[in-house]
Amino acid sequence: MLALITGASSGLGREMAIYLSELGYDLILVARRKERLQELQKRLSTHVTIFTYDLQKSENIYELHKKVQDKEIDLLINNAGFGLFGMFFETSLDRELEMIDLNIKAYHIMTKLFLPSMMKRNQGRILNVASAAGFLAGPRLNTYYATKNYVTKLSIALYEELRRVKSQVKVSVLCPGPVATEFNKVAQGTFQVEEENARKVARYAIDKTLKNKLIIVPDIFTKIGLFCNRFLPWKLSARIVYHIQKRK
Repeated sequence: MLALITGASSGLGREMAIYLSELGYDLILVARRKERLQELQKRLSTHVTIFTYDLQKSENIYELHKKVQDKEIDLLINNAGFGLFGMFFETSLDRELEMIDLNIKAYHIMTKLFLPSMMKRNQGRILNVASAAGFLAGPRLNTYYATKNYVTKLSIALYEELRRVKSQVKVSVLCPGPVATEFNKVAQGTFQVEEENARKVARYAIDKTLKNKLIIVPDIFTKIGLFCNRFLPWKLSARIVYHIQKRK
């Protein structure tokens, strides 16, 4: 069994790598920080190959695919991403475009490149790491919310397409609430609510993915919040999210 994980040097990606290694998976780990990947590689018991790539650059994704396209990847985990707190008219356009490149384009290209070989073998799984934000509009964290909406809806649509052609390739999308990772540091903000444990979320996500669960929401309070949001007008939902984000 072989899994490829992007954004594997920290947070959910790192915890997923540790758990999958415990389950017997060989790993292909991708991130920008070589030292972090090497440290993780040393502690894992299964075979681990590391690649140091900045996936904001599309050409790096194509190069990565070229290097591993002869491997039979059983599980692709698109995890790399970041956020940016602030009002839309105040945040950096360049930084937001980098976010779109990583949170959307990288997921899209990775899925597009690796899916055909899975379909040809009629087996494999894709886990896209999104967020509960993927079901909401997010004032003060607006571009991040928009990118996670893209990932969530793309995953759901792809699931249905694969089901229609009776493919055994499965798609899952992870939609947690706030998780204790390096997200806050990169996004330049701080959550004022209790964050979920990254190790716990990672293991829950892998377990549900291996059971072919489509939408994975680890926390019961997040599940309740998303369910209730279905019945709210869009304007009211946006106001509520604004006040939640304002506390960060």
